[in-house]
Amino acid sequence: MLRACAITSTRLFHSSPFVYKKAVISMADYERFKTLFESVGLGSAASVAKNANLAHRLEALIVAAKQTNETIDKSVANVLQKVATDLKSEANYGFVAKYIASKKLTSPEQVSAAIAFMKKSVADGLDAAAFEQACGVGVVTTPEEIERKVAEVIAARRETILSDRYRFIAMSLIQPVTETYKWADRKLVKDQIDAQILALLGPKTEEDVAAGGKKAKKSDASKPKTLAAAAPKDEVTTLGKSFMDIMGAALDFHKPGENYITDGYVMTPNTKMRLKEHLKATDGRVFTRFPPEPNGILHIGHAKAINFNFSYAKAHGGLCYLRYDDTNPEKEEERFFTGILNMVRWLGYEPWKVTHSSDYFEELYELAIVLIKNDLAYVCHQRAEELKGHNTGHSPWRNRPIAESLQLFGDMRKGKIEEGKATLRMKHVMEDTKVDPVAYRIKFVAHHRTGDAWCIYPTYDYTHCLCDSLENISHSLCTKEFQARRSSYYWLCNAVDVYCPVQWEYGRLNISYTVVSKRKIAKLIEHGIVRDWDDPRLYTLTALRRRGFPPEAVNAFCGKVGVTMSQSTVSPLMLDACVREHLDVHAPRAMCLLNPLKLTITNFPSEKALELTVPNHPNNPDAGEHAVLFDRTAYIDRDDFRQELESGYRRLAPGQSIGLRYTGYVFTMDEVVKDANGQVVEVIGKVTDVKSATKPKAFIQWVSDPVRCEVREYARLFKHENPEDASVVPGGFVTDIAENTLTVHNAFVDQSVASAKHLDRFQFERVGYFCVDLDSTPEKMVFNLTVSLRQDSGKN
Repeated sequence: MLRACAITSTRLFHSSPFVYKKAVISMADYERFKTLFESVGLGSAASVAKNANLAHRLEALIVAAKQTNETIDKSVANVLQKVATDLKSEANYGFVAKYIASKKLTSPEQVSAAIAFMKKSVADGLDAAAFEQACGVGVVTTPEEIERKVAEVIAARRETILSDRYRFIAMSLIQPVTETYKWADRKLVKDQIDAQILALLGPKTEEDVAAGGKKAKKSDASKPKTLAAAAPKDEVTTLGKSFMDIMGAALDFHKPGENYITDGYVMTPNTKMRLKEHLKATDGRVFTRFPPEPNGILHIGHAKAINFNFSYAKAHGGLCYLRYDDTNPEKEEERFFTGILNMVRWLGYEPWKVTHSSDYFEELYELAIVLIKNDLAYVCHQRAEELKGHNTGHSPWRNRPIAESLQLFGDMRKGKIEEGKATLRMKHVMEDTKVDPVAYRIKFVAHHRTGDAWCIYPTYDYTHCLCDSLENISHSLCTKEFQARRSSYYWLCNAVDVYCPVQWEYGRLNISYTVVSKRKIAKLIEHGIVRDWDDPRLYTLTALRRRGFPPEAVNAFCGKVGVTMSQSTVSPLMLDACVREHLDVHAPRAMCLLNPLKLTITNFPSEKALELTVPNHPNNPDAGEHAVLFDRTAYIDRDDFRQELESGYRRLAPGQSIGLRYTGYVFTMDEVVKDANGQVVEVIGKVTDVKSATKPKAFIQWVSDPVRCEVREYARLFKHENPEDASVVPGGFVTDIAENTLTVHNAFVDQSVASAKHLDRFQFERVGYFCVDLDSTPEKMVFNLTVSLRQDSGKN
């Protein structure tokens, strides 16, 4: 029980130094435990510290682990907590902690095996060799190995999966994988199975859902209407469903004005009055905001934030701001302001208002004066390097007179104090133990919007919540890393006696096989690995647009990931599947040859070229048609030709004919022409009407009268699933670049695409989905590979 002075609990004492009979945890011990657990990254530090038995065991494990490795990160700490929870006997903690600290036990399977082994073993004389064998010590299964094995297992059951679709029991695939990789993390295996099945089948259709046999829940008249019903007709959709239909956890959010019912919300004597003022100003509507820093390009994680903020407001009849958090003038550029708004609109959203934190610089300054007058802020002269980290202690200027801080803060604004010589700090300890965070710092840098009017600029920790208050935001939606700032958010609003919104956190979205940090992307550009922020191998929104990803598919992907409280890292295959599903329905078809080979028809049935009518989409007559020319000289793809007939090969070879799509003819080769190097440069043969010919095993694309173009084929930029993991990529992410991530083809495409505009999208039949690149000109068209076709095997 937590009291004002102590936490009391019981433990068992015996002769062993690690086994206790009875104990009382003082407040000092509680704070010691909490500080220790937070220092190693445990998110549940406070609750664990209250559990006397568990806290003492975990402390013993951490101390033992630090004898092997002084730096204990969050992943190691979580394993230590698992052992402390499940292994009550501490006799061999030093033994097992050594393996955990050196990361020789990492997967949940290895840890569970280690705990089971320790429980069966006597206190002394452990057989290290037997332990290591029983627990798979040192065995590392990489994400790439899991990915390859899952692909192999799915390939072996491909026909069954295609037949059963989502009725297929995906969990049954885990055992075949773990038979090969016994110590693989089952969660990683399951995630990879889900991603590859999604890539194979595409997102669930209504038929899939119906086939699942799940009965719809009866409606409850006492509950609010569903968000789908509340969404306006112009709601941005994710392949048939609004983002709000599938977002999940946000259904439990408070109603405007009911801020006080949420966990952790702090009430003051003026709270109810401020809430009434807020409701009057907003007419009881939901207000959200998307608040990016204008110092870089938005990435895929921002797409989730945009969808969430705009959709939640719209689904509840509310409004959403786009607010630029422009408090760091050194890094802000006009192109970033413009680019952010363009991407919000590209995703289909229009801000109610576009605002800037700098719009409120005067109000923020006046509130800082209120904070000083309330003796809750002071001017400090510690250097920046002294303030780094969390355990910085109290400033020697913390208790300086209020009048003195007011005078100095005024001097800071007037430019009388040098940069780096003073800051305004708030008297508050944040949840992550950061003491007295900085509210204002001096920067003699012109601001993008305010020019030289200011030489002091507020920090995020000071600006964020107060701008939310000034704009009457009802729901401040933030990613999980801002949870440690929530109490500070409430403290600051209440400290200056203004309306206090509610901060809600949700898990951020990460994609494997990439980096999204602005600093790291800049480094890739600096090293010449990618060309710019919109290089199609990146996962910035401008890069995805340039690669040809439709915004509807990006929204669909965000919807499928959903909104949860836990952080998620998903495979890019899931995003590819959403893109493929959209383009399969909407992309017009054309014929393209990445590696053209000349075809000469000696018995061409006409003196002139034949004009053929080809559907723009084979399953949608309303999509229209386009004309292509068929002539005695045509081209096929070199991959569709073999000089010798191979077993299982279905396309053109000696003795094996092929059909030419849309022509009504079958082509049979008679001879080939080779160049001086023995390379086949021409295939000569005859055509036969398909009605009288033996049915060919395959019909292939072809081109006559081609448009010569450049086709850029992109592959994954990084070798490893997490290129930022130092234990897997010790040389840093720049050393993890995969080979051949860009392949350029001098291709032929039919004339139907000749008038296409930048970013127009097509399916090149039997090849993949492509879009017109921004480098394309009328003289030389350039196409980017967007995604491959769903099934790129079976072209044999």
